[in-house]
Amino acid sequence: MRSKEAVQEEEERLRKLVRELPDDKRLQFFQQVETDLKDPDTYATLNFLFIAGLHHFYLGKWFRGLVNLSIFLLGVILLFTPAVILGVFLLLAVTIIELKALFNSQIVVQEYNNDVMERIYRALIRS
Repeated sequence: MRSKEAVQEEEERLRKLVRELPDDKRLQFFQQVETDLKDPDTYATLNFLFIAGLHHFYLGKWFRGLVNLSIFLLGVILLFTPAVILGVFLLLAVTIIELKALFNSQIVVQEYNNDVMERIYRALIRS
């Protein structure tokens, strides 16, 4: 993950490029962006619920979401077996790893949104 400053500089660079687009292309850009951008608060809420992986699904990161969800569910299942300690360990590990994503949710989503804006911009200038 890049630094907050680098992500903000990237967003500003993209905004400058969009301002230089002709009016019709700029309108198309903002119409597409409106439907594709993600909300940092929704991402953080999904992460905060600690049903590991939901916030990854929100950003379209299906593989990582499935891995996190699988580890989380395995940990819960192990709580009801003789391997309780392993279950607790898995749940703690997922929680600790996901706390970083929770605390960095603004940057994670801003970086995702920058990638979306870049993709939309590139598609518009090619058409």
